[in-house]
Amino acid sequence: MLKLEHIGIAVKSLEASLPLFEKLLDSPCYKTETVDSEGVNTAFFRKGESKIELLESTTADGVIARFIEKKQEGIHHLAFEVTDIEAEMKRLQGEGFILLSEKPKKGADNKLVCFLHPKSTNGVLVELCQEMPG
Repeated sequence: MLKLEHIGIAVKSLEASLPLFEKLLDSPCYKTETVDSEGVNTAFFRKGESKIELLESTTADGVIARFIEKKQEGIHHLAFEVTDIEAEMKRLQGEGFILLSEKPKKGADNKLVCFLHPKSTNGVLVELCQEMPG
């Protein structure tokens, strides 16, 4: 793994949360995007090398909506950048980690992504992400 790529934060409303995080980070949101395959609207902030991704559910029964229902708004996942996501998935699976998908999926911010099940990571949802070529 190269570095912590971003921290994902589940929010009820991007409309309400964007101004709060712009003030908190003293930085504008640089990108918003809908990821239909995950049922989320996202917004990204950058502070130096670090990025924050806000995640809002697009449906009442989506993954983020269910997360907020159980745990309230807050940190949802940690994402780590990798150079070869398929090799890293294979390595981690060999180490006993549980992958939530067999193949990487297209995620937000021009990334291929794969999540590790929190059962195998002490309750932390971990995302692997690799910049998509092109």
